[in-house]
Amino acid sequence: MSIIEKLKWRYATKKFDNTRSLSEEKLTILKEAFNLTALSYGLQTLKLVVVENKELRENLVELSYGQRQVADASHLLVLCIQTEIDEEDVNKHFETIKTIRNTPDTILEPFKAQMKSTINGMPVDKKIGWASKQAYIALGNLMTVCAVEGIDSCPMEGFIPDQIDRALNLEKHGLASVLMFPVGYRADDDMFADFKKVRKPLSETIIEL
Repeated sequence: MSIIEKLKWRYATKKFDNTRSLSEEKLTILKEAFNLTALSYGLQTLKLVVVENKELRENLVELSYGQRQVADASHLLVLCIQTEIDEEDVNKHFETIKTIRNTPDTILEPFKAQMKSTINGMPVDKKIGWASKQAYIALGNLMTVCAVEGIDSCPMEGFIPDQIDRALNLEKHGLASVLMFPVGYRADDDMFADFKKVRKPLSETIIEL
């Protein structure tokens, strides 16, 4: 299939086949894709929590308004942001650049100083909002990769974040959940799989100047 055909094939899966699991190869592709997501400044203030434990996921269903995808999918991916973002994140980022690219400090220092100034000048709520937007970029990337790889998925905002955070002990890691993304394979009897995709025509969504 072409990429467009694969994007037409994907849908927000309502019912997963709970007998099928992603291979380690497929799971690794999703992890790598998350890590390769294009993010602001290249500063990775996101973490991906991969939840396979079935018993744990059963406990999360109630915290997700009864949505069974959380438990029945092969894996539950939880996109999280750091609750604290400061200049130490900038320092680590530039150390990584220096290690990988062997870039001299004379070139890096001006950019590092500028980034620190930007981060330090952000109020906490703005940092949280900024980081959360990055999570949506990562989600979009993962949705496309899933379509290309023939993996079914369901992007979810419908859950109680603070309770999910407690259930997954995210505070221990300095994280807060933003989005959930069950992945796996659709059930044969998920009627939504055969629904035609509803979209406006291109003439109504594209403006060419």
